[in-house]
Amino acid sequence: MIPPGFIHDLLARVDIVDVVGRHVELKKAGINHKGLCPFHGEKSPSFIVSPSRQTYHCFGCGVHGNAIGFLIEHTGAGFVEAVEDLAQQVGMQVPQDERSPEQREKAKAEKARQESLTDVLARAADFYKAQLRKSPRAVEYLKGRGLTGQIAARFGLGYAPEGWRSLASGFPAYDDPQLVESGLVISPDVEPGEDAKRYDRFRDRVMFPIRNVTGEVIGFGGRVLDKGEPKYLNSPETPVFSKGRELYGLFEGRQAMRQRGYALVVEGYMDVVALAQHGFGNAVATLGTACTAEHVHKLFRFTESVVFSFDGDAAGRRAASPSKLKTTDSVKRNSLW
Repeated sequence: MIPPGFIHDLLARVDIVDVVGRHVELKKAGINHKGLCPFHGEKSPSFIVSPSRQTYHCFGCGVHGNAIGFLIEHTGAGFVEAVEDLAQQVGMQVPQDERSPEQREKAKAEKARQESLTDVLARAADFYKAQLRKSPRAVEYLKGRGLTGQIAARFGLGYAPEGWRSLASGFPAYDDPQLVESGLVISPDVEPGEDAKRYDRFRDRVMFPIRNVTGEVIGFGGRVLDKGEPKYLNSPETPVFSKGRELYGLFEGRQAMRQRGYALVVEGYMDVVALAQHGFGNAVATLGTACTAEHVHKLFRFTESVVFSFDGDAAGRRAASPSKLKTTDSVKRNSLW
């Protein structure tokens, strides 16, 4: 548990104008700052940030709070994560008195490992985006699905070339263990003394970066351009990616969920992007798994209603099956259509 005294000191040192200003365009309005509310759609700014009170308040929808509350509500971060983020910004160390030195060191090493993997995945996303521009075939495929370059850029779509080791041009150290650990490269098990032939996991596929709620790339989904199988290929489970916990499009769709008042859960990556193309930016997709209670809890951090719209085939019926969703008190309190 983080001591209340530390929270008090932290809030006294952070500047809420700087915190909110990283996410919302603010303009000076007397002693306060004003901007368009990030929690609901509006054309006239009614979102006020007070440097004297170190609070924010929207006169349109009523949301209010301090810097910690803003990060929790706007980015979907947990309380501890929001506190750690703010503490890092002002150079404070969050007390961890309840953990042993060994536990703190282990947690520090794990965090460094995860940050290193997300850096590798971000580089891969940039590589795939660059390859999309070089592939008329992939571009035509996306155009054929009715997508524009703007929507492709918004979701960071890319293309994995069909070569077995195409990533080597973006990662000269192709033998880096992190390429395997991040799920980008496959290294088959071999007998001692044999040469392990590494190769790219994703080949000749349109690439959909999967982001966590803070916007970090944590994995990929790849779709074949033709009729190959499997049609969709996901990153494997890694230290930063778990299919059962993540939702494609959640980072991109948070604001639209707040504005529309509900989240739309669909089956595939392409469904999410196509819906955003047609004005429904509040859509998300499960990652080849049934929708779980954890998925729904994540959505309820941004909206109070969830609508399921799965395909009518067997896979869609399985994904939407009520037996797959463990109902809890917090789910019951919200609207689940």
